[in-house]
Amino acid sequence: MKVEFAPLSIPLQRRLQTASVAQWVFSFLGLAQCCTAVFIALFFTRFWLVSALYAAWWFIDREKPRKGGRKINALRKSTIWRYMRDYFPVTLVKTAELDPRQNYLMGFHPHGVLAAGAFINFCTEASGFSSLFPGITPHLMMLSLWFRIPFFRDYLMSGGLVSSDKESASYVLQKAGGGNALAIIVGGAQEALDARPGSYTLLLKNRKGFVRLAIEHGTPLVPIFSFGENDLFDQVTNPKGSWLRQIQYRLQQIMGISLPLFHARGIFQYSFGLIPYRRPIFTVVGKPIPVKRKHRPSAEEVDQVHQKYLNELSKLFEEHKDKYNIPEDKHLEFI
Repeated sequence: MKVEFAPLSIPLQRRLQTASVAQWVFSFLGLAQCCTAVFIALFFTRFWLVSALYAAWWFIDREKPRKGGRKINALRKSTIWRYMRDYFPVTLVKTAELDPRQNYLMGFHPHGVLAAGAFINFCTEASGFSSLFPGITPHLMMLSLWFRIPFFRDYLMSGGLVSSDKESASYVLQKAGGGNALAIIVGGAQEALDARPGSYTLLLKNRKGFVRLAIEHGTPLVPIFSFGENDLFDQVTNPKGSWLRQIQYRLQQIMGISLPLFHARGIFQYSFGLIPYRRPIFTVVGKPIPVKRKHRPSAEEVDQVHQKYLNELSKLFEEHKDKYNIPEDKHLEFI
């Protein structure tokens, strides 16, 4: 006898979607601190052996974030990520085929406040990455400091996050047999300070390290623009030269992460809170840009490929902006 379950009611679905997004937001705002606190606190209880054994494992496993990480597919396919996808919703848009016999370096733009589109599309299977790009394994780079936090580092690696340094990138890009895609949020933490609705400013004009990396490995570059990424949060006004921006820059230099003062809606009300607005995200993956391999490219060669990348990214934006209600007079600005 076949048992059928009644579909969830719309209000219940909405509550589950909101709860999943809240869990994701607060995991990055508070889970790291909680993991550190638990790790230390256990040393002062009868369960001290748990932290001691983990510390030994941590030392043995310390290079793993630079060696491709440790995916756990069961977690990547968890139902909670589908609820998070449907909250906005998030849609992954394919414009060209990716040959699974090659590795790829993907540039993701813009950073947004919390990079929701990058997380859903590359760290989970909620948007169907493996179905759209069969044979391709995605990796997303994240600041190395997050991998120094006990327990939290394992949570990050389970989704496919890897350390954001050259050694880590090279490990993925030089894997034999191909089929690996390394996604880099090129604008990084500094770009998050300009993330607000209606902003199309990308910190990319002088960001050329990822291009040099692609040339050194002969890896095709894939431009990605995530429409709606900047629309999820409002941010306290912080124009360049203001006292707030200067403080944020200073803190970024000290800690390596930026601290945008963002706000949106709450869990049970819509006027103020840290939960992102329910606005759609369309992450459009462009066509690969062939790159000729050269071990030590000159500055001129890097500039040429970088300019080609800027042109292709601008073209991708212009070709798709009408579909996603971007005003005709809006264009990408590179700073």
